[in-house]
Amino acid sequence: MADQGRTARRARGGRRRAAGAVLAALLCAAGCAAPAGRAPDTDARDIRATLDRRAAAVLHHDPAGYAAVVDPRATALRTAQRREIGHLADVPIGSWTYRLTDLSARGKGRATADVRLGYRIKGYDSAPVSVDRVLDLTRDPADGRWYITADRAAEGGARQLWEQGDIDVVRGGHSLVLGVGRTRAELERIAATADRAVPAVSAAWPERWAGRVVVLVPDTVDDMADLLGSPAANYRGIAAVTTGETGGSGKAPADRVIVNPEAYAMLGAFGQRVVLTHETTHVATRARTSAATPTWLSEGFADWAAYRDQERTATEIAPELADAVQAGDVPAALPADEDFGFAGDADRLAKAYEGGWLACALIADHWGEEKLFAFYRAVGGHSGRDGAVEQALHEVLGTTPQDFTARWREYLGSRLG
Repeated sequence: MADQGRTARRARGGRRRAAGAVLAALLCAAGCAAPAGRAPDTDARDIRATLDRRAAAVLHHDPAGYAAVVDPRATALRTAQRREIGHLADVPIGSWTYRLTDLSARGKGRATADVRLGYRIKGYDSAPVSVDRVLDLTRDPADGRWYITADRAAEGGARQLWEQGDIDVVRGGHSLVLGVGRTRAELERIAATADRAVPAVSAAWPERWAGRVVVLVPDTVDDMADLLGSPAANYRGIAAVTTGETGGSGKAPADRVIVNPEAYAMLGAFGQRVVLTHETTHVATRARTSAATPTWLSEGFADWAAYRDQERTATEIAPELADAVQAGDVPAALPADEDFGFAGDADRLAKAYEGGWLACALIADHWGEEKLFAFYRAVGGHSGRDGAVEQALHEVLGTTPQDFTARWREYLGSRLG
């Protein structure tokens, strides 16, 4: 999906490792808009009616109605659809809609529809999340209605949590945790940690935000990868990932924090708290984060917020970078976006996160926290990546990229040497 980002945290061995990048998505929309005209308008109208009946069945928790729009001959699909809506039984769905984006005729009485599925969780999502699906349909000559014969993610899309199993729901004071295949006690502990993260983020980020977070906990790292539409190898050391649309629209999008239960479990209570505070920071700052925001700033700020009130030394927070600095290998430049790749070298990844954190810490220490907030907003508000950091450095901090980099390198020596 366009304008979509992913951020993450890495856990490796017995020590926390930060890792992040660009977001994955779940679902959005309302109603059923007119599709491209590759099929008769009457077919589009009747298929929209089928989708509307399906959406109503979800909102009314009606498994029979949900399966009724599936072709009776597609018995395996009908069985799967009944299971899926049952998995959603305890999830507080506030809205569920389909929008028809394209329709192709596949011979007499057969068609393929591109559909945008959107849903909103009541009390947590101020806007829907969305995902694109592809449906094959057939018209029954007896009643003239269209029935679904296949339902799959669009190319490059991901599975949804309810496709993985029955969803267990835990409501925290500031969080909603949705888990599949995990124990109730584990989900309750995650909710308690998320509830601590939310006020910590509110204290670190001055702007109003939703003040709540939705956390998904799949059963395995492979299931996590399915939710993100990427290979599982990319996430084996990643403790959590945040998905959502980057901001600038003025309408807060819905984010999801997706936990890798295997890597997350390797962390102690402190590491888990840092991870969820980091990820929740991405939720809070999403509307101010854009394509103009370099990864070192978005990830560095999330780390800065997560460690802001923690009693840890810089060498404890940034062990890989400390080792390099103490060996005389001070980085020549701020981390590049490609340094944050999940599938890259783990030490390079850790150093990138640590370098981003120290860049934000430098701004807060030298110019003040208010300037750090203003700098983040200025960069994200720029029209594009080119010149965004340079202009914000000049207008907000009164410095240049060359001077800032030199100060950052000196700061690494003073904090880590």
